[in-house]
Amino acid sequence: MTVTSRSTLAATFVAAALTAAMALPASAATSPATTVRHTGHPVASRDGENERLQYQKSVAVGVLKGLFERGDTKIVDRYVRPDYIQHNPTLPDGAEAFKNLGVSLHRQYPALKFGIKQVISEGDLVIVHSHVQLTPDDRGGSYYDIYRFQGGKLAEHWDVIQDVPATSVNGHDMFSTISRPPIHQTGPRWLTAANKKLVTAFVNDVPVHKDLSAIDRYVAPDYLQHNPTIPDGIAGVKAGMAAYFEHYPQMTFTPKRIIAEGDLVAVHSHFVAAPGERGQAVVDLFRVQNGKIVEHWDSLQDVPETSANDNTMF
Repeated sequence: MTVTSRSTLAATFVAAALTAAMALPASAATSPATTVRHTGHPVASRDGENERLQYQKSVAVGVLKGLFERGDTKIVDRYVRPDYIQHNPTLPDGAEAFKNLGVSLHRQYPALKFGIKQVISEGDLVIVHSHVQLTPDDRGGSYYDIYRFQGGKLAEHWDVIQDVPATSVNGHDMFSTISRPPIHQTGPRWLTAANKKLVTAFVNDVPVHKDLSAIDRYVAPDYLQHNPTIPDGIAGVKAGMAAYFEHYPQMTFTPKRIIAEGDLVAVHSHFVAAPGERGQAVVDLFRVQNGKIVEHWDSLQDVPETSANDNTMF
C-alpha cells in the first residue's frame, strides 16, 4: 500500500461523466439467458455453483468490454438492473448514467481498451482487475471494478482507479503475474476458504492492528511486489508498513469486503491517515501459495469531497 493523489485517468472519467448527460434511447431489458465470455461472445448458461460464479465473471467482463470498447448499450440493458447502485463518486445511481458514461468515453476514445488481467468471483460478488488505456500509447490506469449481482444482473458497483506511473522501484508492472504458474487464472476453488482466512488474518494483524511481528507468519521471503513504490521481498513489506505506522500513528485501515477464489484474495478497504481526513479507497490483491502470501498488486484512489451519489465509495 502507498498514498498517492487521485489519478488523472480517474479525472478523465469525471470529465466524461459530467458531459454524458445526453439522452439515449431506452432498450427493453431482457432476462440474462446467456453468459458472455471474456471475448464478449455469448455462451449457454449451465447449472451449478461453479457455473454460476463463471457466469458472474463472464457478465462483468462482457459488460465492461462491450460498453467501453464498443459503446454497446444493449449489453447494459440486458445485464444491468435499472436501479443499479453506484459508488463511483462521479456518477449518479442507475443504469442510464452508466450507459451514458460508456457512450461518452467510446466517442471520445474509440481505441479505448479494457485489458482484463484477473477476475475473481465469490458469493454474489465479482472483482475485475484491468489495465485501461484510453489510447494505444497511453500508460493507462490500474482499475479494480467490484460488482454485486442480484437476480443474475449487476446490481451494485464499487471501483478504485490509479494511474500507471512511468517507473517502478521493483521493476515490475502493475498487472503481470510473476509467481509460478505465471498465468492470470485462479487456483483450485477448494483452496478458497483457507486462503481467504489467511489473508483476513494478515490484514487484521498487520495494517489494522499494526503488528509488524506478524508479517513473518503470513508473507513469503521472496514476496513479489507490484506496488510501484515498494521493492520486492519481505523486507520491503516490513519497511513499508513500519514507515506507515511511524508517519501515521493514528492511521486506520478498515476492510469493507474480501473476495476470494482459489489462490487470489482481494481486499477492498478504507485507509485514513489521520482523524478527520477523507482517506483513500484501496484494493489489495494477494496471491497465496503453500500457506504464504507470495505476490501483491494494489490500486489507491482519494475519496473526493463531493459525490454524484449518496452511497460513499464503500
